Amino acid sequence: MQIQRSVETPAAPAAVFAYLSDFTTTNEWDPGTVRTTLLSGDGGAGTKYRNVSKFAGRETELTYEVIEHRPDSRYVIQGENKTVVARDTIDIEPAGTGSRVTYTADFEFRGVAKYAAPLLAPAFKKLGDEAEEGLRDALAKL
Repeated sequence: MQIQRSVETPAAPAAVFAYLSDFTTTNEWDPGTVRTTLLSGDGGAGTKYRNVSKFAGRETELTYEVIEHRPDSRYVIQGENKTVVARDTIDIEPAGTGSRVTYTADFEFRGVAKYAAPLLAPAFKKLGDEAEEGLRDALAKL
């Protein structure tokens, strides 16, 4: 399952990247996030975070690791637990005097959860819509 949204902001790519590559900022803009904390690292490749999110009324915890860190242009982080692998890709490109951010979240379900995944499509669409709004609002403040 995939969610993809694009947001434009007047903020420069460097400012957008600095903000979004600190994954703890999901506390500010991702409506599903209950809390994200840094476990280890400096934000670059190999940095690890603990994310607790609420989805469909249930809290779930994932451990994320930064797997790609290209300053001012691309940030990829992957989270896992026993039922899902979530890969978030943030692409940033210049747009006029600001930036365009394309946020892609890919979810691969494991075990019995993979059979329930198609039923969750409307909830994922809602999550994507809310994340787009939160991201737009947060980036407008940069």
